[in-house]
Amino acid sequence: MSSNALAPSWLALPDDANSLAPTVWSSGAERSADGEIVIAGVAATAIAAEFGTPVYVIDEADVRGRARGIRAAFDREFARVGSSAKVYYAGKAFLSTQVADWMLEDGLNIDVCSGGELAVALAAGADPARLGFHGNNKSVSEIDRAVGVGIGAIVIDSLLEIERIADAARRHDRVQAVRLRVNSGVHASTHDYLATAREDQKFGIPLADVAATVARIRFHDSLAFLGLHSHIGSQIFETDGFAEAARRLFAVHAELLQSGPVPELNLGGGFGIAYTSADVALPIEVLAADLADSVQALAAEFGVPVPVVAVEPGRSVVGPSTTTLYTVGTIKDVLVTEDQAGTSAVRKYVSVDGGMSDNIRAALYAADYSVRIASRSSDAEPALVRIVGKHCESGDIVVHADYLPGDVAVGDLVGVPATGAYGWAMASNYNYLTRPPVVAVAGGVARVIVRGETEADLLSRDAGIVARTTKDTSK
Repeated sequence: MSSNALAPSWLALPDDANSLAPTVWSSGAERSADGEIVIAGVAATAIAAEFGTPVYVIDEADVRGRARGIRAAFDREFARVGSSAKVYYAGKAFLSTQVADWMLEDGLNIDVCSGGELAVALAAGADPARLGFHGNNKSVSEIDRAVGVGIGAIVIDSLLEIERIADAARRHDRVQAVRLRVNSGVHASTHDYLATAREDQKFGIPLADVAATVARIRFHDSLAFLGLHSHIGSQIFETDGFAEAARRLFAVHAELLQSGPVPELNLGGGFGIAYTSADVALPIEVLAADLADSVQALAAEFGVPVPVVAVEPGRSVVGPSTTTLYTVGTIKDVLVTEDQAGTSAVRKYVSVDGGMSDNIRAALYAADYSVRIASRSSDAEPALVRIVGKHCESGDIVVHADYLPGDVAVGDLVGVPATGAYGWAMASNYNYLTRPPVVAVAGGVARVIVRGETEADLLSRDAGIVARTTKDTSK
């Protein structure tokens, strides 16, 4: 059988449309003897029967193993070059009190970027000293709360924030540790919307302004300057961009050392993961070693001590751990004319009971994902499919292109892997769909860690409904 003419060039026709690529699926995912996908000992059909679909299924051992592996790799490699590393889990990828517990227990700090994320981390019992606070528009009240609870570090993103943080620290009789986010000008090889170190964008201070900005920070005795911070983008598959950003930062870092201590250098996150079998993510051991080598070489070149290095992985910790399960609702074969020569091929549209409200990345970034039938296996010939949601948008796509057995049918469960990062975190109630639950699986046991919404939850926020109910009950 030949590949479908509509298939993207990177998508190979599979020998087996039931196979689970180990680089894409969580470590606890496998097919049982009867062909069903089982995650950490829990069958997909059992999860769907108990919790419904859509449902995010997070493999606890997988996410915790990744957290420990990243922590160990950076500890080992930076000890090798005579320094140490701080690893912050980027809570924006996905944060709940349970996930916060796991990260803290496994040795990671947590990076938050809003008052809400701070509230979740504190509700989990996090030591505020192990938290960092990001954001380009932190409100005065958010800053005041963060300083008041004793947050470990705040990333300054603008000149205005210097005075705001300094004032809050004085009010709370604290010396607040701060980092300065720098726009290094390094462009990560990623989607335009994800590249966050370009000159014309909202984050950071230009390199040319860093020395004067740090002088303003050091002017305040209520602030303690930790060092520079850089974030060059997301879903990055190589270390060249990090090395170049570090080189540009080291030149300023060395200059700043002449007038005061600069104990740290924060290189951010953005480490990529595999969403499809065509993606080749850099092993964390290689990434940590490469960054340590770069930092050591740059420190020697500029004649300065090797600083403590901080990193902020999020996607690479939680992304591969999670599979979203859906139920197939309708199937439609669409004959598509491929080119001006009139070549035609069939794309099979498979509609599921979720969509862009539970995973907007495919619509927002044209991100690619994979899919497999989860409730059974099949010997049917592979067919090119597009997994689409139930929203009133033509762009409501969950998986742009993959191959499933051609007998995929209404009522089948399908699983979309690598949805742990920015799935639930960016979920919405578009078209008044309820956000799905998050279910953790471990050792053959499934439990809810984030309750799914109900229609009653949605209606409870509608003031008109509340007013009508109050009026009716008062009669």
